[in-house]
Amino acid sequence: MSSLEKIAARRAELDELSEALAKQLTEVDAEREELAVAERVLRRLYEQEAEAAGPVSPQPVQVAGRSVLKVPHRSEVADASALPVDYQRMLQIVKAAAGPVMVKDVGAELGIDASVPGRLEPLRGKLSKLARRGWLHKLPNGTFTARA
Repeated sequence: MSSLEKIAARRAELDELSEALAKQLTEVDAEREELAVAERVLRRLYEQEAEAAGPVSPQPVQVAGRSVLKVPHRSEVADASALPVDYQRMLQIVKAAAGPVMVKDVGAELGIDASVPGRLEPLRGKLSKLARRGWLHKLPNGTFTARA
């Protein structure tokens, strides 16, 4: 087989591959378009459900005979307005940070004196609760970041 024949054979292989890839790309583009349409429809449905439900406010519940405000899971509500005001403020502080935030940094923003032993523990508990409920992400080193 001469060099020209080898080149022609390789060109034919590449042409076949190019046709197969073009067909596959067309299929991928069609599926991506279908997903985009489905996403738009779901967003509209979620917005309509949120409008029909009206504004959600924090709900008091009874725990051990005491009335406390419920911190809902992120998937249960449309936005952070359903959180108690102090939890909303903590969430804003973490979101405004450039990166992972330590509990003492959130405490400083809230005006909590970190020099007093144990003063930050209730705050750590609240931030951890926000993480468990899907509002924040708790990193292994104990810092917190906002969820996307």
